[in-house]
Amino acid sequence: MGDNMGEYRGLVCLDMDRVLVDHLSTWQYVYDKLGINNDESFELYNQGLLNEWDWIKLDIALLKGSRSAPDKVLTDSEMRGHLLGAPMMNNYNKLITTLIDNNFAVAIVSGGLQQTARDIAAEFPSDKKWRKRWGGIDRHTSERICSGFDTKLHVFTNGWLVGKALPNGDHELDDFGRYQVQMNGKGAIVKMLQRRLGISKDRTASVGDSAGDIGMFAESKLAICFNPWDDRPKEHADVVVDEKDLSIVLDLILNAIN
Repeated sequence: MGDNMGEYRGLVCLDMDRVLVDHLSTWQYVYDKLGINNDESFELYNQGLLNEWDWIKLDIALLKGSRSAPDKVLTDSEMRGHLLGAPMMNNYNKLITTLIDNNFAVAIVSGGLQQTARDIAAEFPSDKKWRKRWGGIDRHTSERICSGFDTKLHVFTNGWLVGKALPNGDHELDDFGRYQVQMNGKGAIVKMLQRRLGISKDRTASVGDSAGDIGMFAESKLAICFNPWDDRPKEHADVVVDEKDLSIVLDLILNAIN
């Protein structure tokens, strides 16, 4: 997929947690696997006592501190493994496949964990070999899922970073997390994509579930509040879809952006 002006019919920006993934969040999915919770940091954030960057650092410390023995470190490969099998939303593949077939650029814009977003994106390989790029996937995911090719999607997420290398080739988790998507900064990512791809707001749709997606909604002709987390984003959306079926979202987008 190139960045040439006018190449695309439109742009669709998708939140991941509770939209593409049928779970409260990918972070929570890993917490459940490890038998931990981040209630304390979540409450501090909601009280305005913690910024997002520090919240991610606390959550990474929580994950790393979940080890049953002090000499057993949490590794990059273990984190990837914990995310395997995350429940996917009904018709997520149909949604993305049909959008691509209809010449839409598709982006995942999420504060969720990067590996799940990369795994989803890798299901839709391009005909170009993998390269490191803005909004791309990592080499490991490319080689594991799409035979060393790039993805047709654009991916922007949060998560973890790799730290110290281990003798077996794996890596410990770094103390600092991956902070690519600000809770209230998704609109800026949408605008950057629009500029890079030559796609106007009038040909942009966004799909999200929470107040963190309001910024995306503001930069879109069609804002779809899907499987809403609460009432806050509803008034900023053009359509609210309560049913957990992304084929409904697909029809709305195809009818709105011609």
